[in-house]
Amino acid sequence: MVKNYKMKDYYDSELMEAGIDEVARGCLAGPVYSAAVIWPKEVDDIDNQPVIKDSKKLSKRRRLIVKDYIEENAIDFSVGFKDSQRIDEINILNATFEAMHEAIRNLNVEPEFLLVDGKTFKPYYTETHELIPHKCFIGGDDKYIPISCASILAKVYHDQYIEKLCHEHPEWEDYDWRGNMCYGTQKHIENIKKSGLTPYHRKTFGVCKDYA
Repeated sequence: MVKNYKMKDYYDSELMEAGIDEVARGCLAGPVYSAAVIWPKEVDDIDNQPVIKDSKKLSKRRRLIVKDYIEENAIDFSVGFKDSQRIDEINILNATFEAMHEAIRNLNVEPEFLLVDGKTFKPYYTETHELIPHKCFIGGDDKYIPISCASILAKVYHDQYIEKLCHEHPEWEDYDWRGNMCYGTQKHIENIKKSGLTPYHRKTFGVCKDYA
């Protein structure tokens, strides 16, 4: 297997770090997902480690393979999400922070430092009101393996949820959620204009606002 030569395994070798990332902030429907992954500083069987990188740069098949590898080898991992109703209540940025905090809170191992993908993050406090320090990295899912791992888990769990919705609601086939994963493609937008919104659409988002 090809090693992740350009990716860093950690930011601080002395700290228990968790990588944090989200997916689906820009979707017109469905929840926003986040994942937290505590990755070992060294992987025992490095020669058999698959290429870990930003989830958007992996095919669906590769993401599933890497997702299984991450879950088998991570020190700990967790996923959080906030649904479209919550997104409409508090806006997508705050809902994303809540999903990230949920993922961190659900970890069994408490991290000492958070590596967060993106420009901004709402500080996270433990149940005993202790601040866990963090640092944000623009394009972090291309720089640090723990963040990349989080991006992959968030993407896989989000997409599996959307596929489950599609299976449960074949009457929404014209929105093409299997193809666009609820992002605002032309086909998705055209069907909103034609058929209106489903209960899973974000009523405060883009074209959805005109049909809420």
